[in-house]
Amino acid sequence: MSKWEQEFKMEQKRVHQVTSKIDKHIDQLEEQAGVVKSDMSHIRKNFWDDVRINFDNPDEAAETYASIIQQAKLLSERERSHRHAEHQLDILKRLKQSPYFGRIDFLEDGEDEAECIYLGIGSFYDKENEEFLIYDWRAPISSLYYDYSLGRAEYNAPDSTITGTMELKRQFIIRDAKIKSMFDTGITIGDELLQEVLGNPSSSQMKSIVATIQKEQNQIIRNEKSRLLIVQGAAGSGKTSAALQRVAYLLYRYRDTLSADDIVLFSPNPLFNSYISTVLPELGEENMQQATFQEFLQSHLSESFDLEDPFTQMEHVLAAEGGADDDIRLKGIRYKAGLDFMEVIEQYLKYLGQKGLLFKNIKFRGEVIISQQQIANYFYKLDTSLPIPNRMKLVSERLLKELKNLAVKERSKPWVKEEIQFLDKEEYAHFYQLLRNKNQYTEDTFDDFEREEKLLSAYVVNEHFKKLRKQVKNLKFIDIQAIYRQLFSDPELAGTFVAKNKLPENWPEISRQTVSRLDNKILTYEDATPFLYLKERIEGFKTNTSVRHVFIDEAQDYSPFQFEFIKRLFPFSKMTVLGDMNQAIYAHAENTCLSMLSSLYGDEAADTIILKRSYRSTRPIVEFTRHLIEGGKDIIPFNRAGNKPVLNQAVNEEDLHLKLAGLIRDLKAQEQRTIAVICKTYKECQKAVKALQNEVPVRLIDKDTAAFETGILVIPSYLAKGVEFDAVIIYNASDEQYGKESERQLFYTACTRAMHELHLFFVGQPSRFISEVPENLYIQNKA
Repeated sequence: MSKWEQEFKMEQKRVHQVTSKIDKHIDQLEEQAGVVKSDMSHIRKNFWDDVRINFDNPDEAAETYASIIQQAKLLSERERSHRHAEHQLDILKRLKQSPYFGRIDFLEDGEDEAECIYLGIGSFYDKENEEFLIYDWRAPISSLYYDYSLGRAEYNAPDSTITGTMELKRQFIIRDAKIKSMFDTGITIGDELLQEVLGNPSSSQMKSIVATIQKEQNQIIRNEKSRLLIVQGAAGSGKTSAALQRVAYLLYRYRDTLSADDIVLFSPNPLFNSYISTVLPELGEENMQQATFQEFLQSHLSESFDLEDPFTQMEHVLAAEGGADDDIRLKGIRYKAGLDFMEVIEQYLKYLGQKGLLFKNIKFRGEVIISQQQIANYFYKLDTSLPIPNRMKLVSERLLKELKNLAVKERSKPWVKEEIQFLDKEEYAHFYQLLRNKNQYTEDTFDDFEREEKLLSAYVVNEHFKKLRKQVKNLKFIDIQAIYRQLFSDPELAGTFVAKNKLPENWPEISRQTVSRLDNKILTYEDATPFLYLKERIEGFKTNTSVRHVFIDEAQDYSPFQFEFIKRLFPFSKMTVLGDMNQAIYAHAENTCLSMLSSLYGDEAADTIILKRSYRSTRPIVEFTRHLIEGGKDIIPFNRAGNKPVLNQAVNEEDLHLKLAGLIRDLKAQEQRTIAVICKTYKECQKAVKALQNEVPVRLIDKDTAAFETGILVIPSYLAKGVEFDAVIIYNASDEQYGKESERQLFYTACTRAMHELHLFFVGQPSRFISEVPENLYIQNKA
């Protein structure tokens, strides 16, 4: 038996020993969890039997309250114990199948013998022998596996830096407690392991692969010092995986002070949320808060407007025919995304501090009881050195006092007496209970008709004024819509408080379009953030101080204005942004978008990590796609073999659909689990589905699709961002569809979704971007 075979046998023996101990621990935990669950059930069932209830006097009531609190704490403690046991069981069951993926032998300076360290998705401590049989991949010592080859190495322990020599680095593929592969390597992650993992078919969820974290990804994951961490990476470079593993690391590293609720991820669309939903649970952590930026806007603005989303904006831009109005809209989108427009709003706010604020009449029963002019007078009589939100609070307090006086006057109105007569029993009982609660009820209250009528009048008017008071407290008397509209209704207004070079030359036309949409209750995506920013600056910025970390994926899709807004929204949070300017597909996108981020926090507080290697696609696909964009030569393909992309010509649409259906059937026969037919727009998707649905089982993906599933998907290009598929078919890669320079990055993004197969169809002439790819890098099938 060779030395390697002996090593293999020894390692397999250890796997059996470790999984045997895990099995034993699982049995113990399940027994403990069963006991705790039984206790919980008993406490819930007998909760009130074990509580001494007596409210006859204050002392007895206090004892009753203490008894209830004690029982509730006991139940809460049992529930916590049960959740902890269930969490441990989940990790142990995963470890039982694949206990670890790596081993390092590290000889610490000053020690005589190297320590063997095995790494897995969680720790496993053997209490009997008082040693860690498996170290969590996030433990400080585990960073050696990701950051160093054989030789001198070091890692940061909680109190110091530990130095030494790495004598062995071994990698495993273990399935069902059996070693499938084992190899020693001098580099960080062996190609064999990556080939095995990346060559597998895709699924409906992103893979959690802590075994294949690369050194540069590990720098992202374990970065603790940066206020702002910018990750720029090529398509398929593992940006999102590293970000989610970073979340898992932070939750592990600061487990006593940080929870999943303290972390927010802004994701590109609901489909993406579904796609990544299993990653953190597989790593033994809860999912953090997730939302799209659109969902955030919707929660703050949907009551007032028909709010456009970015995908509708994208459809509009892609379908634009290049007319004068389309050109103006495009220029408006770009201008409103920038910090110049934020400066316009800041100067507008200074102007509004002196004059120009617009308010709504406060009405009651169809009549104005406090006019908008009265409110304006109240506001502008206040000290102008006070910030606008402070003055608004003072105005609100004055209005509430005025409403109180008006309510007293209202009690004697005829409508009040009339309404008293029609009070039903339920309302009367509610009124009676209110009097008791306020200690205004006495035995003779309802024997005195005049006193009863007086109290009922106050009650009726108060009920009607509740809504008004709530509106005043919520500053609903401010006419934010009219204030925002005013900025555009007179195109000359902005020129009175900002320099002309801060306004685009098409400002009058942009203003005209904006006013027209606002009058139709439409708030476009480019107006949504500026509108909300103006609203917050007038009413008082509602900052979130509890969130500790903000993650932004597909950061190239955010405008400078939106980044500044998010920074103000989370003033004390660290921010991790991930993006690829080569996938900047929105009309407002700027190549400087990510680089300008550093200025928001100060260059000294920001770190940038660039990922150049692409792992998602096979080497032939990466070599094809990197020629589609400027600077693509810097993208390094991972050396995974595969078929060259195929360019298929069709005579006409009928021929296109015939060939497309045939290809899909062939790919299905090859057991490709996810096949995406990527169209430029949603409108084109509808056309493709109509043509294909009788031939193959296709599923149409739209902006509201919330669950990612395997199968044959027809999806618009802008919704495919961040997701990957076994095979990608570009529905129409003709020059007619992808001929504008502004569509280059959209085309690149669509093509880079492919893991194993890329096929492009066209009628007429292929996209001019394909002509920039050397012909030896793809196969062409002519009609």
